[in-house]
Amino acid sequence: MKNTLEHALALASPRILPRPAALSSTLIHFSVVAVWLLLFARAFFLKGALAWSTGIAYVVYDTLLLAFVTWKSLPLMRRPAPLEADYEQRRLPSMGVIVASHNEAAVLPVTLAALLRQTHGPAQIVIADDGSTDATHALLTERFGLTAAADGVLSAASSLHPNLFWLRVPHGGKARALNAAITMMTTDTVMTVDADTLLDDDATYAMRAAFASEPKLVAAAGILVPVCGRSLSGRVFQWFQTYEYMRNFIARFAWMRADSLLLISGAFASFRRDALLDVGGFDPQCLVEDYELIHRLRRYSVDRGLGWDVRVVGDAHAHTDAPDNLGSFLRQRRRWFAGFLQTQYWNRDMTGNRRYGTLGMLMLPVKALDTMQPIYGLTAFALLLGFLFGGHGAIVVSIFSVIGLKTAIDLAFYLWSIHLYRRWTGERSGNSLWMAMLAAIAEPFTFQLVRHVGAALGWLHFLRGGHSWGVQRRSGLVARDEG
Repeated sequence: MKNTLEHALALASPRILPRPAALSSTLIHFSVVAVWLLLFARAFFLKGALAWSTGIAYVVYDTLLLAFVTWKSLPLMRRPAPLEADYEQRRLPSMGVIVASHNEAAVLPVTLAALLRQTHGPAQIVIADDGSTDATHALLTERFGLTAAADGVLSAASSLHPNLFWLRVPHGGKARALNAAITMMTTDTVMTVDADTLLDDDATYAMRAAFASEPKLVAAAGILVPVCGRSLSGRVFQWFQTYEYMRNFIARFAWMRADSLLLISGAFASFRRDALLDVGGFDPQCLVEDYELIHRLRRYSVDRGLGWDVRVVGDAHAHTDAPDNLGSFLRQRRRWFAGFLQTQYWNRDMTGNRRYGTLGMLMLPVKALDTMQPIYGLTAFALLLGFLFGGHGAIVVSIFSVIGLKTAIDLAFYLWSIHLYRRWTGERSGNSLWMAMLAAIAEPFTFQLVRHVGAALGWLHFLRGGHSWGVQRRSGLVARDEG
């Protein structure tokens, strides 16, 4: 294989086209929209709580998902075995870490410091510098002992840290920078770490141990904890996002047990390097290249009968910078949801397809419902306001009885999730039960609505064919570094 920039960027060439949809997939996606239209129309003809059928459908769907996650996460009631310390007697796969960076000089110091102090850490750390124009060059040369090489050429090892390297490429986006680095790595596995993500000291070892114990493992996610700025809005957003991340990781464990896990955050993920090369690396045309990649790995595995596995590693922990204000949060969720819609559209032939097992018959139909869930939620809220200010007191009372019941269910799930999360990860910071109870009560009319607005903006972004990420301001890890 040629170790050149041209070959690396060849991996990043567009190759994903929307595949023809089968009848089952078309019916599933069409039904989700048709049911929404039907339920919305019922608001003008029915009385009582049934006039709020859109909201009831939203509540029922979300409750069924919570029930599924609860059922599938029951094994977490058994305390997991601690991470083994017999690394010297085991054949751990070698690991290289790629830090894709574009104008991230403000957060790179704390991110690289965490990587360099890893216990039994990576053989290679490659900073994939995506055409940075800020102080990255001065930072890497003066503080980290690196010498810049020509574009597309891996630098010599740092004079201070023998496993640290620098790869500069012309600005072309995160996926292209990652692909360029992947072709130049020599390790068995690679970990992608965002420039704003801070790994716990044994995170890379936990990932290596997971690959050593699971021969079919090709992609693994670690546990991420959000870090926001110290402003008032930052504290509020961190409060809500902390509990959101906890519930999401419990849900990922549940889908992992159903052999249907699709969401592996590229901010902190590990992959078998040869599998990445087999499927062609990350796709630069997708707004969420990490999510799209898992679909392609799953498809490749089924097509060739490889039995590849995708997992969450509860022993691998990291903190990541998260939005601390409304504007940044909406931009992030707009991109995430637009990329989700993009990936769902590209892989629509897998939805309802028995060939893909539980993934095709359960997970992807659920994802088809998820494409419209925020629209259901916003419609339900708009109808509630209409009934409230339209003088429909009896309907409003019925609606709030449903909302009260759902809040009680959500509260129980919040507490259950935190209990399981503590047992699974050993992580206890920032997960107070009392604060969780307050979040469960406050979320439906605050954070949840904001999430849905971000998703609605994602719909607009997707329909317009938008490809830009938008600029995100880092605050959480910068504050940590300065502190």
